[in-house]
Amino acid sequence: MEAGIVWLVRASWIAAILPVVIAWIPNSKLTSFHEIVLGFARRGKILQPSSSSQKWTLPQKYFAHFYVLGVAWTSLLLATIWTYAFKMTPLTSDEFHLSVEHRFQVWRAVFLLLLMEIQVLRRLIESFYVFKYSPSARMNILGYLAGCFFYTAAPLSLCVNIAPEVAVFIAQGKSHTSSDTEFNLLSSLSPLMMNLGWCQLIGAAIFLWGWLHQRRCHAILGSLRKTPSQVKEYIVPHGDWFEMVSSPHYLAEIVLYAGLLIASGGTDVTIWLLFAFVVGNLTLAAGETHRWYLRKFENYPANRNAIFPYVY
Repeated sequence: MEAGIVWLVRASWIAAILPVVIAWIPNSKLTSFHEIVLGFARRGKILQPSSSSQKWTLPQKYFAHFYVLGVAWTSLLLATIWTYAFKMTPLTSDEFHLSVEHRFQVWRAVFLLLLMEIQVLRRLIESFYVFKYSPSARMNILGYLAGCFFYTAAPLSLCVNIAPEVAVFIAQGKSHTSSDTEFNLLSSLSPLMMNLGWCQLIGAAIFLWGWLHQRRCHAILGSLRKTPSQVKEYIVPHGDWFEMVSSPHYLAEIVLYAGLLIASGGTDVTIWLLFAFVVGNLTLAAGETHRWYLRKFENYPANRNAIFPYVY
Protein backbone atom coordinates (compact mmCIF):
# COMPACT_ATOMS: atom_id res chain seq x y z
CA MET A 1 0.00 0.00 0.00
CA GLU A 2 2.81 2.40 0.94
CA ALA A 3 4.68 1.96 -2.34
CA GLY A 4 1.42 2.25 -4.26
CA ILE A 5 0.40 5.67 -2.97
CA VAL A 6 3.96 7.01 -3.16
CA TRP A 7 4.32 6.01 -6.79
CA LEU A 8 0.84 7.30 -7.62
CA VAL A 9 1.77 10.75 -6.29
CA ARG A 10 5.12 10.66 -8.07
CA ALA A 11 3.48 9.60 -11.34
CA SER A 12 1.04 12.50 -11.00
CA TRP A 13 3.91 14.98 -10.65
CA ILE A 14 5.77 13.48 -13.61
CA ALA A 15 2.61 13.74 -15.73
CA ALA A 16 2.28 17.41 -14.70
CA ILE A 17 5.95 18.20 -15.34
CA LEU A 18 6.26 16.59 -18.79
CA PRO A 19 4.13 19.12 -20.72
CA VAL A 20 6.14 21.97 -19.22
CA VAL A 21 9.43 20.30 -20.13
CA ILE A 22 8.27 19.62 -23.70
CA ALA A 23 7.10 23.23 -24.03
CA TRP A 24 10.66 24.39 -23.26
CA ILE A 25 12.23 22.34 -26.08
CA PRO A 26 13.31 24.79 -28.85
CA ASN A 27 11.86 22.92 -31.80
CA SER A 28 9.69 24.48 -34.51
CA LYS A 29 7.61 21.31 -34.70
CA LEU A 30 6.56 21.85 -31.09
CA THR A 31 5.40 25.44 -31.55
CA SER A 32 1.72 24.55 -31.51
CA PHE A 33 2.17 22.40 -28.39
CA HIS A 34 4.04 25.27 -26.77
CA GLU A 35 1.15 27.63 -27.47
CA ILE A 36 -1.34 25.14 -26.04
CA VAL A 37 0.62 24.85 -22.78
CA LEU A 38 0.96 28.63 -22.54
CA GLY A 39 -2.76 28.97 -23.24
CA PHE A 40 -3.50 26.88 -20.16
CA ALA A 41 -1.09 28.98 -18.06
CA ARG A 42 -2.33 32.41 -19.16
CA ARG A 43 -4.66 34.33 -16.90
CA GLY A 44 -5.67 37.85 -15.99
CA LYS A 45 -3.89 40.50 -18.04
CA ILE A 46 -1.91 37.86 -19.96
CA LEU A 47 -5.06 36.18 -21.30
CA GLN A 48 -6.06 38.10 -24.41
CA PRO A 49 -9.76 39.14 -24.44
CA SER A 50 -10.81 37.26 -27.57
CA SER A 51 -13.84 35.03 -27.94
CA SER A 52 -11.72 31.97 -28.68
CA SER A 53 -9.34 32.43 -25.73
CA GLN A 54 -12.16 33.00 -23.24
CA LYS A 55 -14.36 30.13 -24.33
CA TRP A 56 -13.10 27.69 -21.68
CA THR A 57 -12.39 30.13 -18.86
CA LEU A 58 -13.50 30.98 -15.34
CA PRO A 59 -13.31 34.22 -13.33
CA GLN A 60 -9.80 34.75 -11.97
CA LYS A 61 -11.26 35.43 -8.53
CA TYR A 62 -11.79 31.66 -8.35
CA PHE A 63 -8.11 31.58 -7.35
CA ALA A 64 -9.47 31.75 -3.81
CA HIS A 65 -10.82 28.22 -4.28
CA PHE A 66 -7.23 26.91 -4.41
CA TYR A 67 -6.44 28.31 -1.01
CA VAL A 68 -9.73 27.25 0.59
CA LEU A 69 -8.90 23.73 -0.61
CA GLY A 70 -5.27 24.10 0.45
CA VAL A 71 -6.12 25.27 3.96
CA ALA A 72 -8.78 22.60 4.49
CA TRP A 73 -6.63 19.74 3.17
CA THR A 74 -3.37 20.83 4.82
CA SER A 75 -5.16 21.40 8.14
CA LEU A 76 -6.66 17.93 7.99
CA LEU A 77 -3.31 16.30 7.21
CA LEU A 78 -1.50 18.36 9.84
CA ALA A 79 -4.03 17.63 12.61
CA THR A 80 -4.12 13.92 11.81
CA ILE A 81 -0.37 13.39 11.50
CA TRP A 82 0.44 15.59 14.49
CA THR A 83 -1.97 13.54 16.61
CA TYR A 84 -0.45 10.33 15.23
CA ALA A 85 3.07 11.55 16.01
CA PHE A 86 2.11 12.51 19.55
CA LYS A 87 0.37 9.22 20.34
CA MET A 88 2.27 6.64 18.29
CA THR A 89 5.79 7.99 17.79
CA PRO A 90 6.74 9.86 20.96
CA LEU A 91 10.42 10.74 20.69
CA THR A 92 10.97 10.09 24.40
CA SER A 93 9.36 6.64 24.62
CA ASP A 94 10.24 3.14 23.39
CA GLU A 95 6.71 1.81 23.93
CA PHE A 96 6.11 1.07 20.23
CA HIS A 97 9.66 -0.14 19.46
CA LEU A 98 10.05 2.24 16.53
CA SER A 99 13.45 3.36 15.30
CA VAL A 100 14.65 6.85 16.10
CA GLU A 101 14.98 7.51 12.36
CA HIS A 102 11.35 6.59 11.73
CA ARG A 103 10.11 8.73 14.60
CA PHE A 104 12.10 11.66 13.26
CA GLN A 105 10.58 11.09 9.79
CA VAL A 106 7.08 11.38 11.25
CA TRP A 107 7.85 14.54 13.22
CA ARG A 108 9.62 16.03 10.20
CA ALA A 109 6.40 15.55 8.21
CA VAL A 110 4.55 17.46 10.94
CA PHE A 111 7.08 20.29 10.65
CA LEU A 112 6.79 20.45 6.84
CA LEU A 113 2.99 20.53 7.00
CA LEU A 114 3.16 23.28 9.60
CA LEU A 115 5.21 25.41 7.18
CA MET A 116 2.76 24.59 4.38
CA GLU A 117 -0.13 25.65 6.60
CA ILE A 118 1.52 29.02 7.17
CA GLN A 119 1.78 29.47 3.41
CA VAL A 120 -1.75 28.50 2.38
CA LEU A 121 -3.32 30.49 5.22
CA ARG A 122 -1.56 33.65 4.08
CA ARG A 123 -2.50 33.03 0.45
CA LEU A 124 -6.14 32.57 1.47
CA ILE A 125 -6.15 35.87 3.38
CA GLU A 126 -4.48 37.64 0.44
CA SER A 127 -7.03 36.31 -2.05
CA PHE A 128 -9.79 38.10 -0.11
CA TYR A 129 -8.08 41.19 1.29
CA VAL A 130 -5.05 42.00 -0.90
CA PHE A 131 -5.87 41.17 -4.50
CA LYS A 132 -8.65 43.07 -6.25
CA TYR A 133 -9.45 40.99 -9.31
CA SER A 134 -10.97 42.75 -12.27
CA PRO A 135 -14.49 41.51 -13.15
CA SER A 136 -13.18 40.78 -16.65
CA ALA A 137 -10.11 38.84 -15.47
CA ARG A 138 -10.31 35.22 -16.54
CA MET A 139 -8.32 32.00 -16.19
CA ASN A 140 -8.30 28.83 -18.28
CA ILE A 141 -10.45 26.05 -16.85
CA LEU A 142 -7.56 23.58 -17.17
CA GLY A 143 -5.39 26.02 -15.26
CA TYR A 144 -8.07 26.05 -12.57
CA LEU A 145 -8.04 22.24 -12.40
CA ALA A 146 -4.23 22.28 -12.29
CA GLY A 147 -4.40 24.63 -9.31
CA CYS A 148 -6.81 22.31 -7.51
CA PHE A 149 -4.47 19.39 -8.26
CA PHE A 150 -1.47 21.28 -6.92
CA TYR A 151 -3.03 22.22 -3.59
CA THR A 152 -4.15 18.63 -3.12
CA ALA A 153 -0.92 16.93 -4.18
CA ALA A 154 1.59 19.37 -2.63
CA PRO A 155 0.60 18.92 1.05
CA LEU A 156 0.23 15.17 0.51
CA SER A 157 3.71 15.00 -1.01
CA LEU A 158 5.19 16.35 2.22
CA CYS A 159 3.90 13.37 4.20
CA VAL A 160 3.15 10.67 1.61
CA ASN A 161 5.76 8.24 2.95
CA ILE A 162 3.96 7.94 6.28
CA ALA A 163 0.39 8.35 4.98
CA PRO A 164 -0.35 4.58 4.90
CA GLU A 165 0.57 4.01 8.55
CA VAL A 166 -1.45 7.07 9.56
CA ALA A 167 -4.41 5.64 7.64
CA VAL A 168 -4.04 2.40 9.63
CA PHE A 169 -3.88 4.45 12.84
CA ILE A 170 -7.18 6.13 11.93
CA ALA A 171 -8.82 2.84 10.97
CA GLN A 172 -7.75 1.06 14.18
CA GLY A 173 -8.72 3.91 16.45
CA LYS A 174 -7.63 4.52 20.02
CA SER A 175 -7.35 0.86 20.95
CA HIS A 176 -3.84 0.81 19.47
CA THR A 177 -2.59 4.12 20.84
CA SER A 178 -0.45 4.90 23.82
CA SER A 179 -2.29 4.30 27.08
CA ASP A 180 -4.48 7.17 28.21
CA THR A 181 -2.44 9.76 26.31
CA GLU A 182 -4.58 12.72 25.41
CA PHE A 183 -3.38 15.05 22.67
CA ASN A 184 -2.29 18.43 23.97
CA LEU A 185 -0.97 21.09 21.62
CA LEU A 186 1.46 22.68 24.08
CA SER A 187 2.96 19.40 25.23
CA SER A 188 3.28 18.20 21.63
CA LEU A 189 5.31 21.29 20.68
CA SER A 190 8.21 20.20 22.87
CA PRO A 191 9.21 17.06 20.91
CA LEU A 192 8.66 18.91 17.66
CA MET A 193 10.83 21.94 18.41
CA MET A 194 13.53 20.21 20.46
CA ASN A 195 14.36 17.62 17.82
CA LEU A 196 14.79 19.73 14.70
CA GLY A 197 18.06 19.22 12.83
CA TRP A 198 20.15 21.72 10.92
CA CYS A 199 18.36 20.90 7.66
CA GLN A 200 15.01 21.78 9.22
CA LEU A 201 16.30 25.03 10.74
CA ILE A 202 18.07 26.17 7.55
CA GLY A 203 15.11 25.10 5.40
CA ALA A 204 12.68 26.97 7.65
CA ALA A 205 14.83 30.11 7.48
CA ILE A 206 14.89 29.97 3.66
CA PHE A 207 11.15 29.27 3.62
CA LEU A 208 10.41 32.30 5.81
CA TRP A 209 12.70 34.47 3.68
CA GLY A 210 10.73 33.59 0.56
CA TRP A 211 7.45 33.83 2.47
CA LEU A 212 8.14 37.38 3.64
CA HIS A 213 9.24 38.58 0.20
CA GLN A 214 6.19 37.04 -1.44
CA ARG A 215 3.96 38.80 1.08
CA ARG A 216 5.66 42.12 0.29
CA CYS A 217 5.44 41.61 -3.48
CA HIS A 218 1.77 40.64 -3.27
CA ALA A 219 1.12 43.78 -1.21
CA ILE A 220 2.80 45.86 -3.93
CA LEU A 221 0.71 44.20 -6.66
CA GLY A 222 -2.47 44.62 -4.63
CA SER A 223 -1.78 48.33 -4.14
CA LEU A 224 -1.58 48.96 -7.91
CA ARG A 225 -5.33 48.52 -8.29
CA LYS A 226 -7.34 50.32 -5.65
CA THR A 227 -10.69 48.95 -6.82
CA PRO A 228 -11.75 46.00 -9.05
CA SER A 229 -13.29 48.48 -11.50
CA GLN A 230 -9.86 49.71 -12.59
CA VAL A 231 -9.80 47.15 -15.40
CA LYS A 232 -7.43 48.76 -17.89
CA GLU A 233 -5.13 50.59 -15.51
CA TYR A 234 -1.80 48.81 -15.45
CA ILE A 235 1.22 50.30 -13.70
CA VAL A 236 4.82 49.09 -13.64
CA PRO A 237 5.34 47.74 -10.11
CA HIS A 238 8.33 48.93 -8.07
CA GLY A 239 9.85 47.94 -4.75
CA ASP A 240 11.39 44.88 -3.13
CA TRP A 241 12.43 42.21 -5.66
CA PHE A 242 10.49 44.00 -8.42
CA GLU A 243 13.66 46.05 -8.95
CA MET A 244 15.38 42.87 -10.22
CA VAL A 245 12.70 40.71 -11.87
CA SER A 246 9.22 41.02 -13.38
CA SER A 247 7.69 38.22 -11.30
CA PRO A 248 9.33 38.37 -7.86
CA HIS A 249 6.28 36.75 -6.26
CA TYR A 250 7.02 33.67 -8.42
CA LEU A 251 10.69 33.81 -7.46
CA ALA A 252 9.69 34.01 -3.79
CA GLU A 253 7.44 30.97 -4.26
CA ILE A 254 10.37 29.01 -5.67
CA VAL A 255 12.53 30.13 -2.74
CA LEU A 256 10.01 29.01 -0.13
CA TYR A 257 9.52 25.63 -1.78
CA ALA A 258 13.31 25.28 -1.91
CA GLY A 259 13.15 25.85 1.84
CA LEU A 260 10.64 23.02 2.17
CA LEU A 261 12.90 20.79 0.10
CA ILE A 262 15.89 21.52 2.32
CA ALA A 263 13.81 21.08 5.49
CA SER A 264 12.76 17.65 4.21
CA GLY A 265 16.40 16.58 4.12
CA GLY A 266 16.53 16.51 0.33
CA THR A 267 16.28 12.73 0.10
CA ASP A 268 12.61 12.32 -0.88
CA VAL A 269 12.07 11.98 -4.64
CA THR A 270 8.41 13.03 -4.27
CA ILE A 271 9.35 16.43 -2.82
CA TRP A 272 11.99 16.88 -5.53
CA LEU A 273 9.26 16.33 -8.14
CA LEU A 274 7.02 18.85 -6.35
CA PHE A 275 9.85 21.38 -6.44
CA ALA A 276 10.57 20.65 -10.12
CA PHE A 277 6.94 21.35 -11.00
CA VAL A 278 6.96 24.63 -9.08
CA VAL A 279 10.15 25.79 -10.83
CA GLY A 280 9.04 24.72 -14.31
CA ASN A 281 5.51 26.04 -14.09
CA LEU A 282 6.39 29.41 -12.54
CA THR A 283 9.36 29.98 -14.86
CA LEU A 284 7.11 29.41 -17.87
CA ALA A 285 4.45 31.78 -16.48
CA ALA A 286 7.07 34.39 -15.56
CA GLY A 287 8.41 34.39 -19.11
CA GLU A 288 4.95 35.19 -20.45
CA THR A 289 4.47 37.94 -17.87
CA HIS A 290 7.85 39.49 -18.72
CA ARG A 291 7.07 39.54 -22.44
CA TRP A 292 3.70 41.16 -21.71
CA TYR A 293 5.38 43.93 -19.70
CA LEU A 294 7.86 44.56 -22.54
CA ARG A 295 5.01 44.85 -25.06
CA LYS A 296 2.84 47.01 -22.79
CA PHE A 297 5.40 49.54 -21.54
CA GLU A 298 7.90 51.17 -23.88
CA ASN A 299 10.09 52.36 -21.01
CA TYR A 300 10.01 49.13 -19.03
CA PRO A 301 13.19 48.81 -16.90
CA ALA A 302 15.82 47.12 -19.07
CA ASN A 303 17.70 45.69 -16.10
CA ARG A 304 14.82 43.43 -15.05
CA ASN A 305 14.87 39.75 -15.86
CA ALA A 306 11.79 37.55 -15.97
CA ILE A 307 12.24 35.60 -12.73
CA PHE A 308 15.89 34.80 -11.94
CA PRO A 309 18.13 37.86 -11.44
CA TYR A 310 20.91 38.15 -14.06
CA VAL A 311 19.95 34.76 -15.53
CA TYR A 312 16.44 34.71 -17.05
